Parts: sequence; C-alpha cells; structure tokens
Amino acid sequence: MQVQTHKHYYTPEEYLELEEKAEYKNEYRDGEIVPMTGGTTNHNKIAGNFYAYLKFGLKKQNCDVYIGDVRLWIPRYRQHTYPDVMVIRGKPLYTGTNTTTVMNPLLIAEVLSKSTQNYDQGDKFLYYRSIPEFREYILIDQYKYHVMQYVKTTENQWLFTELESESAVLTLQSVDFQIELSELYEQVDFTVTSED
Repeated sequence: MQVQTHKHYYTPEEYLELEEKAEYKNEYRDGEIVPMTGGTTNHNKIAGNFYAYLKFGLKKQNCDVYIGDVRLWIPRYRQHTYPDVMVIRGKPLYTGTNTTTVMNPLLIAEVLSKSTQNYDQGDKFLYYRSIPEFREYILIDQYKYHVMQYVKTTENQWLFTELESESAVLTLQSVDFQIELSELYEQVDFTVTSED
C-alpha cells in the first residue's frame, strides 16, 4: 500500500507572512516553501568579495548592489528567491508595501554549491530570464577558480564566457566593472571541502 502525503500549497502572501517570522530564510517556488541551505565560509567570502568590489566599483554609475538578504520576486514563475548578489540600475522596483522584495535586477550572481548548482544553472536561470531588466548572470564555483558568465545580447540570445584561472579577469557587460579572479577568490581556501 502506498501512503499519500498531502502537500500544502501557500499563496505568495502566506509565504511572505511566514517569512517575516521565520528564524531562517526560505525560498518560495510556485506554492511551495523551500528552506535554504546554510552557506560555507568560502561561499560567504566569495559573495562578500564580489559585493564589496562591486559596491566600490559602481559608486558613480547610478547602480545599487545588494547581497543575500534582499528578496527577489519573479511574477511570471511565482518565485521568491534570495540571490547572492544583485545589481539594480536606478531605483529598485518593489513589490508589496515594504522595501524587502525587489523585481528589477540588471545583474545576478550566484555562488554555486554542490546542493544548488544544478538548480542555479537550470530552472533558476530560466526564471531569472523572465525579468525584463535582467541582462547578466554570473555563476561562481566555490571549489576552484571557475566563473561562468551569461550576457544577454539580443532578445532570447545569451553569450556564454567561461573563466578558469586565477589570473583571468571577469569583465562585466551590463555595468562598467572588471575584477580579477584572484580578487574575487581572495582569502578562499580550496582545501576546505565542507558540504553545503
């Protein structure tokens, strides 16, 4: 005999209400609430490095840089996520009555982990591509020097670039900024092999 489990589906409003009281972050995936895994120290260092260099480098470009705690709403796919780093040109477009959830990133960066890399490169990228302002996606491996860059060239076309050495330079196309991988991976210890 097969036991059926009943999944509870939440509205976006129910999710937001629960998220305000939650002790840890959860993503919302079209009715399901999915707990986010904890990050490693390397994950944190890489996201922090990218954020810090971007924040300083984009000072006079009418852009704001956000890190992990700012939520993104993707209406077409009914998804709430917490990208590792986002860049928004001009003013953030908020959803709801507060300033915790944005809708208009120009650039999104995700630090890959073993548990999320397939999702980040697959369905999540599909969801992100539905955002009209979205032009650039950066995926950063936390276990070795490896960065994947996707740049929107025209409607429904993305250019892929891969960087795999410490001396390589990541040159962003959506904003005027570049960073050496040695800076992006500053203080990252590849010998640490903890799972996340």
